[in-house]
Amino acid sequence: MTDELPTEAREAFAAHEAFEADGDGFGLTTTVFETYVTAFGREDYATDYTVRVEVLSLQSATEDGQVGDAVQQGWLDTFERRLADAPMATRASVDLDDFDVRLVDGTVIVTYEFSYGDAGRAADIAKTFVEYVEGTYVEGVVPGYDYEEPVTDLLSAAATGSDGERGGTPL
Repeated sequence: MTDELPTEAREAFAAHEAFEADGDGFGLTTTVFETYVTAFGREDYATDYTVRVEVLSLQSATEDGQVGDAVQQGWLDTFERRLADAPMATRASVDLDDFDVRLVDGTVIVTYEFSYGDAGRAADIAKTFVEYVEGTYVEGVVPGYDYEEPVTDLLSAAATGSDGERGGTPL
């Protein structure tokens, strides 16, 4: 594995309309969450990709931060179990090399690592993983709390269809 972003990966992510360069990697522009995708070359045909998404914990997303420990822990455990299914949301056959969900200072850091031989498809896979995290997050928001941005914006967008018609809440 080398520390330099492989040319094929750099070109594929740069050409993808949803990504923009961010240091030594790329960020997804279609989400409100902090994202970072990077790639590392290997000796064989494949490239190793790391997708990181940072979301607010349930407690950090509320106006008063008064989410009880049991609710917060149950939410986090459920969120992690659901996120493990992200590869099934892709249109590619991809196995995770690593998957991690950590709570750090009110931020949940989700990391997916996978290897893939086609950089263009890898960019689509990375985008799908990030969108899966966002959708799972919105579906898992616990009713009964007053939320701050960006959660209020996400809930509003989920309740209103793309055609402007009012729809149901995520759950």
